[in-house]
Amino acid sequence: MDRRSFIRKAGVTGVGAAAAAATLAAPAIAQSNPKVTWRLASSFPKSLDTIYGGAEVFSKMLSEATDGNFQVQVFAAGELVPGLQAADATAAGTVEACHTVAYYYWGKDPTWALGAAVPFSLNARGINAWHYHGGGIDLFNEFLATQGLFGLPGGNTGVQMGGWFRKQINTVADLSGLKMRIGGFAGKVVAKLGVVPQQIAGGDIYPALEKGTIDAAEWVGPYDDEKLGFYKVAPYYYYPGWWEGGPTVHLMFNKAKYEELPASYKSLVRTAAQATDANMLQKYDFLNPAAVKRLVAGGAKLQPFSQEIMAACFEKANEVYAEMEASNAPFKKIWESIKGFRKEHYLWAQVAEYNYDTFMMVQQRQGKL
Repeated sequence: MDRRSFIRKAGVTGVGAAAAAATLAAPAIAQSNPKVTWRLASSFPKSLDTIYGGAEVFSKMLSEATDGNFQVQVFAAGELVPGLQAADATAAGTVEACHTVAYYYWGKDPTWALGAAVPFSLNARGINAWHYHGGGIDLFNEFLATQGLFGLPGGNTGVQMGGWFRKQINTVADLSGLKMRIGGFAGKVVAKLGVVPQQIAGGDIYPALEKGTIDAAEWVGPYDDEKLGFYKVAPYYYYPGWWEGGPTVHLMFNKAKYEELPASYKSLVRTAAQATDANMLQKYDFLNPAAVKRLVAGGAKLQPFSQEIMAACFEKANEVYAEMEASNAPFKKIWESIKGFRKEHYLWAQVAEYNYDTFMMVQQRQGKL
């Protein structure tokens, strides 16, 4: 056999072998990506595109990574179940998954809130460090398992604003009798200072402020708040939202359904959830600067809470924590873990990060950036 003939025949054989291998491999690939179709109930309306959009980002990633074999259909709040019942529907198996904030369910057990945000806890970077490297995900899932759920961080808004007020709030005395739309844990804290907490759905806040039925309302931050037009009826925009220093939005799954997934799909769920978590915070960080400028141009009056008010709220929050730790073992276990890391996180944050950011903020104020 001459050399050219050998090469020609070897080439044909190589192509044929590759084709055969591809033919044999196809069923194996298909088998490794079984067809899975889930429904996900969001706690958010489509109009809040950044926070609602997190679930769509998650769904898209799973579909793309499995050639369309793992489909998660996203339903906005109210389309399948009311937004504040998304976790209940997931636990019951009505849907396989939900995208929600755990503190919505704190009325059933305050331990729920610890997975999301509680007053004077960690900021977004801190809470993510605790979740991913401080055992937070596992600790919270010990609790969620008792509810028939498995959860993963699936978004964060960053520190939120303190809300919209019809009048200025300068001292602790100004809080007495104030009717404020503020939910959950924070409502329990400010009630100790004379605030009258109100539970009002997002769509009802504007008319309640306009009519004077309430005196103030907290929502999220500039980008989302702008959509609801609060500045037109309650111009004083306070900061920071000390009750939500870095609120985690969770992807929660029916525990039995999650455990049925093959190992490769479980890995994809974890990867897509962490990517969704990071993406949401990055998007808010990008959109909020322009939004707050538009709000101020439209008449919003930015005001910091006074140090007197902040200190009083911090003191009352610690009173609430002491009460809960004394009566709720699961709460105590998770809160002690967060507290332990909180002390270390703010020790480090005040060294390089704080000083760098402070210097750059001064340059910004001097018009040098």
